[in-house]
Amino acid sequence: MNDLIARDRRVVWHPYTQHGVEVDPLPVTRADGAWLELAGGRRILDGISSWWATLHGHCHPRIVAAMHEQAARLDHVLFAGATHEPAVQLAERLLAVAPEGLSRVFYSDDGSTAVEVALKLVLQAWAQRGEAQRRVFVALDGAYHGDTFGAMSVGDPEPFFRALVPLLFEVRRVPADGDGATVERALADLGGRAAGVIVEPLLQGAAGMRVMPEGFVRGVRAACDGHGVPLIADEVFTGFGRTGAMFACQRAGVAPDVMCVAKGITGGTLPLAATLVREELFAAFLHDQRSRFFPHGHTFTANPIACAVALASLDLCAENDVPARLQAIGDALFDRLLPLRELPQVADVRRLGGMAAVELRTPDGDAGYLSALGPRLRAASIERGVLLRPLGDVLYALPPACVGDAEIELLGATMAALVRDVGPDQR
Repeated sequence: MNDLIARDRRVVWHPYTQHGVEVDPLPVTRADGAWLELAGGRRILDGISSWWATLHGHCHPRIVAAMHEQAARLDHVLFAGATHEPAVQLAERLLAVAPEGLSRVFYSDDGSTAVEVALKLVLQAWAQRGEAQRRVFVALDGAYHGDTFGAMSVGDPEPFFRALVPLLFEVRRVPADGDGATVERALADLGGRAAGVIVEPLLQGAAGMRVMPEGFVRGVRAACDGHGVPLIADEVFTGFGRTGAMFACQRAGVAPDVMCVAKGITGGTLPLAATLVREELFAAFLHDQRSRFFPHGHTFTANPIACAVALASLDLCAENDVPARLQAIGDALFDRLLPLRELPQVADVRRLGGMAAVELRTPDGDAGYLSALGPRLRAASIERGVLLRPLGDVLYALPPACVGDAEIELLGATMAALVRDVGPDQR
């Protein structure tokens, strides 16, 4: 174990990690279900689905079998000018379970890229319709859509992207109010400059697990319809049952014009993403001039192994009613955390679908993602045998659908103990 960590220190740069102050990474050697095994044999519960991706549990036998079978048949082929059964079947299956009206699937490799694809195709579609001035997106305060430049632009630059602001394109940012009036006003003000609206429907993850009213999403849909611009739903996090519905847009009763999915698409096993669009956007690129094609793609677009794994994951979602299972898990966690609302150090306890969160009060100047409370809570959770990665002053759990009653009890008890023993005491 010590040798692995020492080697890591010499050569590896970890994501979202301040190497100047953070402790050594966990030396993970195996995983099974909701559990991670460390070098030396210690096991810890993966309470956050390894960055919100692991859907059915680690190393699910059906997922592993699909991976092996496809790898032995067709490992990879370019997707420009070629196709294969797993990609076509997956597109058919995604469109069948997605909100109504989406008709085309563009594959990519991760959530940031799925968003990048959405922004690029919307902007290029406007340009090819002769409305190139439509290049300002409306986005939400606190939004996080990924780390590529387009995704960073529609995300909130605080606290992640301050240094890169001079290179980001113009965005009109508004708060998520109750009925979407802020979006309506922004679109009215932008007029013919508005390109579209992008939201994380119902649940803003990196912002601190902020829950928005379903009526807000419906109001945004109405505003987009009224101004003739597309609604882009970033369901990278919220998709595949996390909010208690297959997709958050369905829970809110709306259908977007563009939908971005990743993370849970393969059950969290392999990198894969997709951007689903309505037919009219696809049609904006149909022409006899080759220059009007959509110039985006990467080497591993629609990788056959990843697509086969995604098909196995969709089977498990249907067979095990994963949205309902995650809803039940969230209900059980919330019941255990709700009494914490009475504590003076607790600002809020909230939940949606399979997510439950406790927002803690912090001293002035120490709130948000960079709160010093986050690393303390994370270290204390690992000591108690649970992997949690607080968003600064927001402690949350988002376990995979395979957790049982004992694991839910461990999660709830650990979070309650952290709030009482480690959280700030405002008394």
